Amino acid sequence: MKRPIIVAFLSLTIAGNASTQGEKAASPAGKAAEGETFGTFTQQLDGQHDFDFEIGTWKTHLWRLIDPLTGSTKWVEYEGTSIVRQIWNGRANLLELVADGPAGHFEGLDLRLYNRQSRQWNLNFASSSGTLSPPTIGEFKNGRGEFFSQETLNGRAIFVRFVILDITPNSCRFEQAFSDDGGKSWEVNWIAIDTRVKDEAGKAPSVGVPSGADSGHGKAKTQTSGTEHDGRHDFDFNIGTWKTHVSRLLDPLTESSAWVEYEGTSVVRNVWNGHASLFELDVDGAVGHIEGVGLRLYNSKSRQWTLNWANSHDGALTQPMVGGFKNRRGEFFDQESFNRRTIFARNSFSDITPGSSRFEQAFSNDGGKTWETNWVMTFTRAK
Repeated sequence: MKRPIIVAFLSLTIAGNASTQGEKAASPAGKAAEGETFGTFTQQLDGQHDFDFEIGTWKTHLWRLIDPLTGSTKWVEYEGTSIVRQIWNGRANLLELVADGPAGHFEGLDLRLYNRQSRQWNLNFASSSGTLSPPTIGEFKNGRGEFFSQETLNGRAIFVRFVILDITPNSCRFEQAFSDDGGKSWEVNWIAIDTRVKDEAGKAPSVGVPSGADSGHGKAKTQTSGTEHDGRHDFDFNIGTWKTHVSRLLDPLTESSAWVEYEGTSVVRNVWNGHASLFELDVDGAVGHIEGVGLRLYNSKSRQWTLNWANSHDGALTQPMVGGFKNRRGEFFDQESFNRRTIFARNSFSDITPGSSRFEQAFSNDGGKTWETNWVMTFTRAK
């Protein structure tokens, strides 16, 4: 929800949305389905529906190599379930994985975001510890997806490769590999084979309409025992569908007093039984359309939340805001660049009731001594 993203996004996404009006999705095989036509060469190369094949519920069998890049040959196995839900009509999706095996219990999620300018996907993986890995970035070609990043393993810089292959309507395979020689050789350390749950074939669950079981309706769940506040259910009040009014200050930190207004809907869905959540915003106003997604992750060690935001234009998560709730008020901070200057940014949640709440964003260019509010959202529960 950070304005540096929204500013660039507003003007660009209006043109972007117009260019995709009436566009039809390619089939998973990459060819036009029967009866489909593509008006331009640009549409044929558009990969925003590359993950459509994966929407649904899957049985997952995992193999994980213990101690990669050490010469280890010991593998452990897990069995579990993966659920993939569509966001932004296919231009993003959220995968949730739960698996168990002799080595223990595993939970993870992967927020995949499509960048319409680069025509690449950003894959953002997080474990239930609340830690988000660097994104792996890539694309699909000839029915095979390859995604790469540079990360650190045991204090050493390595390359990471994530591959999706053997794609059929009812099965697919995933492999992760590491390289410590600049990509000359790769060691596979993670294999997953997914088989579609039969009664899910052809269905495409979409993030956006939370089930009654996890709607929450503002009721806080019982905290765990202990002297310290366990904040993993702090965002339970926000679960559900909301009428959303947005006020945005034009040109922050310039003494501007011109505000613009938007109206629309936001939807917040529970992930990992409350210690993560997904926020979707879709609003319109006189100056354009705003579409974004926020991934909130709770770190049980630090007892803090990270708020990660992306808009539908560039498909990349911004720098996370970090913080927590005290006395029913949430505050989250980061340091970032705005108009080539380093500033502090603050997000806050307040006025929380079962049927309403308020969000504000503010910037400070004097080290936090003073703050200028530049973004206000008020939420009224729709359901």
